[in-house]
Amino acid sequence: THLAIYLEPMKIALIGYGKMGKAIEQIALKKGHEIVLKISEENLSDLTSANLSIADVAIEFTQPHAAYDNVLKCFAANVPVVCGTTGWYQQLEEAKKICLEKNHSFFHATNFSIGVNLFFALSEQMAKMTERFPIYNDINITETHHTQKKDAPSGTAVTLADEIVRRITRLKKWEGELVEKSSTGNSGKDNSILPVHSIRSGDAAGLHEICYQSEDDSITLIHNAKGRGGFAKGAVMAAEWLFGKKGVFGMKDLLEL
Repeated sequence: THLAIYLEPMKIALIGYGKMGKAIEQIALKKGHEIVLKISEENLSDLTSANLSIADVAIEFTQPHAAYDNVLKCFAANVPVVCGTTGWYQQLEEAKKICLEKNHSFFHATNFSIGVNLFFALSEQMAKMTERFPIYNDINITETHHTQKKDAPSGTAVTLADEIVRRITRLKKWEGELVEKSSTGNSGKDNSILPVHSIRSGDAAGLHEICYQSEDDSITLIHNAKGRGGFAKGAVMAAEWLFGKKGVFGMKDLLEL
């Protein structure tokens, strides 16, 4: 069925062996899967079709500049690929197109946490409701991540902002900016622009806040990741779900949201 998840032990190739890659490895091994290939900055030359073809599925968490080539290498080896790299949006559309044309398997998400994807659904609902109430004319998003995160705003914040702008007609667009601390309100700025504030601090796993303000009150939706476990569990679940399917998929398909 559509919801079927492949629960036999799988051979997984990890493309990207940083903090996320290591968290995914722990979850995968705990679930009885085998890691047959680990690619990091030190052994990029090992990312070959021959090495990839041993795997049942690849999980890719690297950098925006590398993601497109890595995904295409998985397609060339005919290996389904789950990708969590963000910040390569123009090439992402091209990768999806190639996947569909060549009948490959590609699962991409800006965030694999089940909690975050429930948060996406709540945010969409909130935007839909406040479209009818223009008194909430001061809206902003703040996201906080660890200092090593390369892209800003986060992929999760971009997904949230895109959906809010799409659903609230009084918003023309969103604009991202790096800030040092969280602030509420648009400080007299144009309320037709949704500000997305990015904070880079310590080892924060991911905090996303959406604030709707009127003259009378404010409503804030918050998702706070306690660590990388939720993202890793979701990525392994996506790999299990993708097995045997052809096409382009995301977390809405997996969770049927």
